[in-house]
Order: sequence, then C-alpha cells, then structure tokens
Amino acid sequence: MDRRSFLTKAALGGTTAAAATALAAPMYAQGNRTLTLVTTWGRGLAGVHDAAQRGADMITAMTDGQLTVDLKAAGELVGAFEVFDAVTSGQADMYHGADYYFVGQHPGYAFFTSVPFGMTAQELVNWYYHGGGMEFHDELGQIFGLKSFLGGNTGAQAGGWFNKEINGPEDFAGLKFRMPGLGGEALGKLGASVQNLPGGEVYQALASGAIDGTEWIGPWADEKAGFQEITKFYYTAGFHEPGSGLSLAMNREVYDSLTPSQQKIFEIAAGEAHQHNLAQFLSNNAAALSRLQAAGVKTLEFPDTVWDAFGKAANEVLTDPAKMGDELYKNIYDSYFASMKSSSAWIKLSDSAYTAQRDRVLG
Repeated sequence: MDRRSFLTKAALGGTTAAAATALAAPMYAQGNRTLTLVTTWGRGLAGVHDAAQRGADMITAMTDGQLTVDLKAAGELVGAFEVFDAVTSGQADMYHGADYYFVGQHPGYAFFTSVPFGMTAQELVNWYYHGGGMEFHDELGQIFGLKSFLGGNTGAQAGGWFNKEINGPEDFAGLKFRMPGLGGEALGKLGASVQNLPGGEVYQALASGAIDGTEWIGPWADEKAGFQEITKFYYTAGFHEPGSGLSLAMNREVYDSLTPSQQKIFEIAAGEAHQHNLAQFLSNNAAALSRLQAAGVKTLEFPDTVWDAFGKAANEVLTDPAKMGDELYKNIYDSYFASMKSSSAWIKLSDSAYTAQRDRVLG
C-alpha cells in the first residue's frame, strides 16, 4: 500500500456517518507523527548540521509535538548524497542539504544553493521571496515529488585551502580539488581534477593527499573542520558560492497529508532556520579568521588573471547549450540573473558605498 492510500484510509477510519461527511473535505493524517529527516551533513558539522537541527526542532516545538522530527545525519540512515532519492522514494520524509548536490537530477537545482558569479545571501532571498525563486523551487519539486524551502545560508564562501600559492590560471592544471556544483564544473575547465566529496570526508582526503585542496565554507566552519592543521594557504574570497542557500525539503505526499497549519509551520521553520543560520556563520567568521591567522595561516587573494579565468569558465558552464536547451533551466537562469542585476544596482549605490565610506572614516 502506498503512503497516500495509507494516510487516506487512516484518516477515514470506519464507515460512520461522520466519516462519510468528511469525504467532502481534504483528508489529513491524524494523531502524533514522527517524521524522519535525513541530511547531507555529518553530525556536528559546524553551521550546516546546526541549521538542519534547528529546522527539525522548530517544527517539533511549533506543532506542540504533533510532528516530531527525528534527524538522521549523513551515514546514519543513508549516505550524504543519497538523501534526495531517499525522500523522493518515501524511504525518509524530509531532507536538509545543499541542492547543488543534486544537479544530476536537474541542473536548475544549482540556483537554490549557489552558482559561480551568482548572488550574495541578500540577493538570493530578494529573488526567492520577491522575484519568483520560491515558485521555481516548487516547480522543480513537483517534478520529483518534493516540497522545498530555503532552510539555511552560509553567506559568502572562501576560495579555499591549497597546498601551494595560486599565481595564475595555469596553476589549476592537474590540481585535485574538492568543489561541488557548477563551480566545480567551471574549475574543471581550468584543468583541475574536480572531486565532489561530502563534508564529513574532506579532512581525511586532504590529510591523505587524495586531494590537493578544498573549499568548504568559511573561516568558522573551516577552522572547526581542522584544515589549518594540514595546509596554510587560504584564499578568503571565492567565485563559486557568494551566498550559499541550504534547503529543507519534504516528500510531497507527506506534505499534502499535513494540515494547512502544519504546512505553514514547515515553511516558517525553514525560513527561520535560514535567517538564524546566516547570522550564525557571519557572526563567527571574523573571530575564527583572526585565530587562523594567529596560527600561521596565510590569507591570500586570487590575482586578477585568475578571476578573469574564473569568469570565462563560469559563463561557459552557466550558458552551456545542453543546460540552456532545458526550458525550466533557461527560465530559472533568466529570472535569477535579472533579479541579481536589479538587486545589485541598488546595493552597489547604497550598502556598498556606505560601508566603504564608513570603514574609511572610522578606520
């Protein structure tokens, strides 16, 4: 018996007059329920696991325990990259993760984490809530039987950790580097051997020499992961993830079985986890960076020649005819970059100009 049939029969109960009358209204699952949440994160990974746990706890608290969310970290029920299939198949009820891990299912999912030379965290929520992004996220979800919302954000991610300094684009040739998503595709165009590893496997791969470098998130999460124990070359600005969104997604049949108030709680919990998580990352990064520098980490910026190569490669990846030939991808791409251009036009003249002058005046 499939999940929808079970829930419908459970809600109907017997053939009483009351049940017959209820046939005219939507059927919702009755009683307290436990929902299984699987994640792409190892338990305890700084920030990203916190966002998943916060979303789970918010749903449990706001429903007064009618819905109890049981979080299973990567590897506890399914592997990190198996959560999408686990939820679409009904093996689990929900997942929390970075949707760019699932570009194999549809390349449009990249836009709901981050794309190279894409949106900052503020620009992303502008598009998501006021520029059609949420509707596109839902359109993708309908294809795969999911109901998805933004449920976390890392802010701008660092360029990463390297076993040598990067002086030009040619230094990426043959470099074994961990970078998921379309950013990884772009790096591959510079000759890098790109690896897509779950967060919980990155430290060991870097320590063993299986990879020559990695990006992860930013100073706070990177310090917690311990990468400074292995290499001291840290590029603090990256092209690949300028404001990475995380997603909280539910199996659509499970979502449809919830009451309207429970559905709204799911949406609100995801949104609150997003905002709390962004503040968590941004509030911790500066102090962590100071500790890394005090420990001998050399913080660097890529030269302009490298940025130019990043830009050329990113454009080739984003406008690849194989992707642009998919109507939904093309629609998401057009909407995303139109919104980014609009947001950036004002932010550049307001926030960016203000902070530059504030820092000049105050020192």
